[in-house]
Amino acid sequence: MLEWIGAACFMILMAILWPVVKCFGAESHSTLLLPRRESKRSAERCDSKLEAQGESATVALICKPSALANYLLKHCMTFCKSLSISKWNWRMSSSLQTVYGALWPFDCPVHFIRDHLQLSDDGLVALDWAVVGAAHHKRRRTSSNSTSPVLLIIPNSFGKITRNVLKLCEAALSHGYLPVIFNRRSQNGTPLCTVKLQQFGDPTDLREAVRYIRYRQPAGQIYAVSESTGSGLLLSYLGECGSSSYVTAAACLSPVFRCQSWFESGPTWLFHWALLLYQKICLSRYKTVLGELVHTDNIFSSCSLKAMEEALFCHSGLKGATTEGAGSWEAYWERNDPLRDIDEVAIPVLCVCSQDDPIRGDDQATLPLELFESNPHFFLLLTAHGGHCGFSTSDEGPIVWSHQALLEFFRATTDFFAAEERAKLAARRRGVSGAGKTFRHRSVSTCKRLPVCSHNIHAIYNWQRSYTR
Repeated sequence: MLEWIGAACFMILMAILWPVVKCFGAESHSTLLLPRRESKRSAERCDSKLEAQGESATVALICKPSALANYLLKHCMTFCKSLSISKWNWRMSSSLQTVYGALWPFDCPVHFIRDHLQLSDDGLVALDWAVVGAAHHKRRRTSSNSTSPVLLIIPNSFGKITRNVLKLCEAALSHGYLPVIFNRRSQNGTPLCTVKLQQFGDPTDLREAVRYIRYRQPAGQIYAVSESTGSGLLLSYLGECGSSSYVTAAACLSPVFRCQSWFESGPTWLFHWALLLYQKICLSRYKTVLGELVHTDNIFSSCSLKAMEEALFCHSGLKGATTEGAGSWEAYWERNDPLRDIDEVAIPVLCVCSQDDPIRGDDQATLPLELFESNPHFFLLLTAHGGHCGFSTSDEGPIVWSHQALLEFFRATTDFFAAEERAKLAARRRGVSGAGKTFRHRSVSTCKRLPVCSHNIHAIYNWQRSYTR
């Protein structure tokens, strides 16, 4: 009910402001950001196909030229397909796109089976496995012998399960994936069993969850998708784990890259207020227990996302100098910046962004284009319109354009690496040293069908106890 009210109020507000926004903002979004010199060749290949069809180029792939990039452009049709949005359609409004993707009610046919995973410090995180079927099938478990790929979905850092996430689960199931949503401590109904919240870019809990998924589905490859600010956690995990991440490929939908400056400046005032209010509502449930760790008055009286993050994790709100996580604002981001270990990422990562994203902010200041132009593992799919995790089109079918793009990306990267493996095996049989032109920067772990965990999984979890509910 609250989602309906919020969406209706926002629609009325935007209906009033839309003519003004259209008048003053159309010119700023009329052209697409040109890729830099190194990625110009890839972008031109897409643009030329669109111009031949008489369409306006609204999508660009920005990346370092490589064999994998050429393969993606050849086999991912979504990468070379413009977003079909008429000039006066409501989808031209980035704010309406954002609200539609986050709050618009959706009659989801997907149900979830929840696993509560007890961590090494006795904390709890929840894994919601998506299944299709009636409610009485909710207790059905997926087979550990299944070879179906697992799609690990990391929602935004505020824990809100959006329409975008539900649509992604539905699309993944239709393509043969086993979708599972990772819920942080205290979020989305997960009990808070320890007086500890997960810091923005701390991948410790996610690392244990991935090991559990690997134990439960040893025959299936793992792919990862993050939404919005949840991309900070995914990028931190991929950077810290490197080639030992057990993930074959990953994608980030509307990621926030420069997180410290984002918390300091914040999104536009309306979205800033909505995010701050939602976080306060979620934390109010644990006000008493959090009072043992932080000054809750500082949390619930904070007027910005930065002030709340500081009150939760930095010295200004912590009780006692020995409390874990105490430190300055700068020290906090030295530990939690998603880009701190970005050079260690060893798998292909697709980032889907729009220029008119009202949450991330100005694309010139918030998109690290140098990362995509210099690192062969990162690919930026940039659109002129789409808002924040919206990407709704006029001719939209059952699958959202951004979801179709990442599913094609996963299939293409898997096929590319499989073709490389076949070429290497054929070369070995012929007695040829080397395998010709291959993707040099590829992670070794993606070659393995059944990676062996380097850790003693039984020392981490006590499998004799039940951690599921």
